[in-house]
Amino acid sequence: MTSGVSTVQRTPHEQPAERQSRTYALMTSGTLVSRILGFIRTALLAVAIGSSTTMGDIFEKANVIPTIIFMLLAGGIFNVVLVPQLIKASKASDQGSAYTSKLVTLTIVVMGVGTVLLTLLAGPLIKALTLDWTEPMMAMGTTFAYWCLPQIFFYGVYAVFGQVLNSHGRFAAYMWAPVANNLVQILTIGTFIVLFGTYSGGNDALETWTTTQTILLAGGATLGIAVQAVALFWPLRNLGLTLRPNFSWRGMGLRHVGKLAAWTLGSMMVGNIASLVNSKFVSAAAPARLSMPNGGADIPGEYALNTSQLITVLPHSIFALTLATMLFNEFTKAFHEKRQQDIAPLLARGLCTTAVPIVFASVAFIVLAGPLGRLFAGSSETSMLQGAAIGQLLLLTALGLPFKSIHFFMIRVFFAEEDTKTPMLIQTIIAVLGVALAFGAVQALPATEIAKAVALIYGITNVLSAVIAHFLIVRRYGDYGVSRVMGTYIRIGLMATVSGFCGAIVLWMLGGYDWGFAWSSIGNAIVSIGVVGTVMAIVYVFLLRLIRSVELEHFLGPLGRKIPQLRS
Repeated sequence: MTSGVSTVQRTPHEQPAERQSRTYALMTSGTLVSRILGFIRTALLAVAIGSSTTMGDIFEKANVIPTIIFMLLAGGIFNVVLVPQLIKASKASDQGSAYTSKLVTLTIVVMGVGTVLLTLLAGPLIKALTLDWTEPMMAMGTTFAYWCLPQIFFYGVYAVFGQVLNSHGRFAAYMWAPVANNLVQILTIGTFIVLFGTYSGGNDALETWTTTQTILLAGGATLGIAVQAVALFWPLRNLGLTLRPNFSWRGMGLRHVGKLAAWTLGSMMVGNIASLVNSKFVSAAAPARLSMPNGGADIPGEYALNTSQLITVLPHSIFALTLATMLFNEFTKAFHEKRQQDIAPLLARGLCTTAVPIVFASVAFIVLAGPLGRLFAGSSETSMLQGAAIGQLLLLTALGLPFKSIHFFMIRVFFAEEDTKTPMLIQTIIAVLGVALAFGAVQALPATEIAKAVALIYGITNVLSAVIAHFLIVRRYGDYGVSRVMGTYIRIGLMATVSGFCGAIVLWMLGGYDWGFAWSSIGNAIVSIGVVGTVMAIVYVFLLRLIRSVELEHFLGPLGRKIPQLRS
């Protein structure tokens, strides 16, 4: 039977552009659905075990380690090294069956052995990546890690299956598979809540925690990743490849391609090592809560910090990433055709167009930080305090969001010129500086303030990374219209600020600043976010129309052209 993805791409009367458009729609819709379900999963987890809680931070630590370790040790290899080889192999007479068999076999063996070794090191890993944890916390973290570390193997299988599909032009399945993961985790967390109730406050969960709770929470998280990997098996079969175990790994060409991608791999390693170190510093908040009133509900830790990043990265992923991907091909073509003079106007247009959604999102996060935090704070008596803790981190993280997108756009230029060394150097400087600042914060501040300090450091390093990239761009390619870009961000920033003031007034009327309606429940927080966000968006678009913003037209132009097609 042909899969849905295959049907879309094999429709006989469909033009290539139409197929590409439908595939892109499937990809983006899969990402969006996955993000929404991910938010639901995160919100449910807070209902189950709390957000600014010791148990919440212990589980977050164990559940995040596999992701970072996979990206540190193998993520770059899958995403950078294998794709060119798979594309080359797919053009062979057997459509790459032999090469793919070797690659899948190698992945299963290497990831299997590596996962077993890392799982056996669960205790030392937890000890190395935490700060000042008590013995009961270490024991609980190690138990969670035993259940969560097998995720590394399934991340590897998911990555290699996904890259095989991508190399054959089947992109949608790879983007939709995380939906299955989130659905499984929502189901297991929901079962947890039904069986054991919701988090009701306090920090005594360590004393009463059971094996069944561990299996549902940590086992469910790993089951979700396993289902995400297995979900790609069916579209992989539909490629028509003849896959079988093949241990003839010599001559696969990985060493050669690996040397070419060394700078990119190094950049990923540096970034992920920095993430592990910073998470170690933030983990000190968990033991600091033990002696605090209300269970330390107002003290943000690793769970709260990761949640704030999950929220603020959404507009960057949807808008900046999409626009940068569209322009990346133009950058690459300009370099290949020796049209360096076109790089500056392309970059300026991309930066100015991105400013429209990203600057607005930054202001919206600042205004709505409280209600947004409340969404992921559970339903206990201390949920308002936990929501406020997440909201504080949201506000600090949002300050650097525009610069994160600016930096992302600029390094696309280097990548388009096939320069991976410069982004690596920028990443290294920023990672070392960020870790140094975080270490300084640990020495100067109490553990209860470390998460806030790290959130602020993330914002500062986003600004610095954009500034460094700017100077390197100007040095290599000349002025890209800096005055115009700055003028655009200032003008759009003023319009976004006015819309923010209007939104703040509405939120004040909804009790958003005095523990009123907007704070009283998750449902009320959703209503408040919807009302305030709508008011802000209307005011913002009206003001940009009033000043005849060209950037708004550029941003809405492609969307406006698609609307008639969607309606027809």
